[in-house]
Amino acid sequence: MLIRRPPDIPSRDITEERLYRSRREFIRDAAGVAAAGLAVSSVLAACARRAEGQGTLSAGPNDPATPYNDVTTYNNFYEFGTDKADPARNAGGLRVRPWTVAIEGEVAKPGHYDVDELIRLFPPQERVYRMRCVEAWSMVIPWLGFPLGDLLRRVEPRSAARFVEFTTLYDPQQMPGQRRNILDWPYVEGLRLDEAMHPLTILSVGLYGKMLLPQNGAPIRLVVPWKYGFKGVKSIVKIRLVREQPVNTWQVAASNEYGFYANVNPEVDHPRWSQARERRIGEFRKRPTLMFNGYGDQVAQLYTGMDLRRNF
Repeated sequence: MLIRRPPDIPSRDITEERLYRSRREFIRDAAGVAAAGLAVSSVLAACARRAEGQGTLSAGPNDPATPYNDVTTYNNFYEFGTDKADPARNAGGLRVRPWTVAIEGEVAKPGHYDVDELIRLFPPQERVYRMRCVEAWSMVIPWLGFPLGDLLRRVEPRSAARFVEFTTLYDPQQMPGQRRNILDWPYVEGLRLDEAMHPLTILSVGLYGKMLLPQNGAPIRLVVPWKYGFKGVKSIVKIRLVREQPVNTWQVAASNEYGFYANVNPEVDHPRWSQARERRIGEFRKRPTLMFNGYGDQVAQLYTGMDLRRNF
């Protein structure tokens, strides 16, 4: 058998180290779910695009990414507990394969999509976004995902569709936080249809080039970077296009504190704290909060003529 040594191999056939390492990392992370039918080749291709710097939308040149350990251990996910460390402690047993997302409501082509089918249909790309929590802390996260609008166009919204409603898995056996009446379960969120179709709005299946961990919303979650973090509904099982504005979980819990739009607006304080400044995780000093979380040039036109103090 002829064994080709490095001098015998053309340089074009040698995988660059950065791509090799990216693929090795993904294979390691995916090993536990590959047997369940994960479309490994599709996600590997997405990781290669990430490493090559293609399809990346940066949060800004002065915004370094928040360390992976912080992103995966400091989380709001009340289905697994109310303390920031609870999700990482309690979510490890969540079964994320097989996983199906139902698309229902005012669409011409309703259906059920396996999450791996979505990964094949819409190969993920990296989006590096600032993320702002209503509690005045923030992160910069390299998400791996695809535009929600691509999926919605595929199911063909009807003319009556004006809003999109999202629902998280309800399974108290796997999600111990749901055994307590902290919120009205299951968790429900919503967007206006034009917000959902905006190219910045994505469904994420990973971060840092790795598969999403349960505490971060595995296997699929919503990311809307110009809105506060509670809009980022996790572990989605249903997406429904509707005529009327959905009533979101946090509106039910505290309508005077949490509105439907949840746009980052430093001029509108939470009743219990100011939103004018924020602390980036990993930093000591607070920084000014940016209108629309710094994405105003891309999204401000969605709200022309609206009173953003009333529509908070």
